[in-house]
Amino acid sequence: MELQPNPRKNLIIELDGNPSTGSGSRRFARYAVKTKLITPEDKDISLIVRQYVLEYLLPEDIVFVSEKAVAVTQCRSYHLDSIKPSKMARLLSKYVTKTPIGIGLGSPQTMQLAIEEVGILRILFSAFFGVIFKLFGIKGIFYILAGDKARSIDGAVPYAIPPYNKYVSKGPINANEVAKKISDRLGGVKVAIVDANDIGVNILGSTPGLDRKFVARAIKDNPLGQTDECTPVGIIREIKT
Repeated sequence: MELQPNPRKNLIIELDGNPSTGSGSRRFARYAVKTKLITPEDKDISLIVRQYVLEYLLPEDIVFVSEKAVAVTQCRSYHLDSIKPSKMARLLSKYVTKTPIGIGLGSPQTMQLAIEEVGILRILFSAFFGVIFKLFGIKGIFYILAGDKARSIDGAVPYAIPPYNKYVSKGPINANEVAKKISDRLGGVKVAIVDANDIGVNILGSTPGLDRKFVARAIKDNPLGQTDECTPVGIIREIKT
């Protein structure tokens, strides 16, 4: 088998060089690796990644893994019916801006998980200042103040691959350690755990020395996709001419 791109995304991305060093633009391929459906029974994400990725790797490749796949193997993904939102979660979720590509914390269930992750005081603090800044036309302050744990919570969306179209998930724990374990399984290549969607990228964990800003730029268009692709792992490879 050969590596394939996500058919809904461009394979190649061209990144500008660094004018201060005189380096020119560079081109990178982003391959999406199809796997089996990952479930909580897959206790070790590093074994899954190794099974499906190892045969393709080159020494200078960078592997990136969806944070949702990691969260599933850590039993941090929950069916909607198993979550009992508090009154505060129901109230606060009404004021969250929803987007076409994801519900974020705009459901009582995801807001409840955010409260559990970062605490009600931080959520209220973030919500208060989020409203204040919105009055001045500045959006997104709530998620900045609430932090990565709140921002990485994924809601249930109808276009996700079943059964996860009815699941919500928290972000993974110990993401740096997970990245290091995956790297060890793959012979030491650089690894990132990423929270990516069609409006932005957040790097939750990585192996030491990996340039997180570079990875975020390289996958800014979310080459893994977020529907039914079943491609939770990707490879970034520079195209050298």
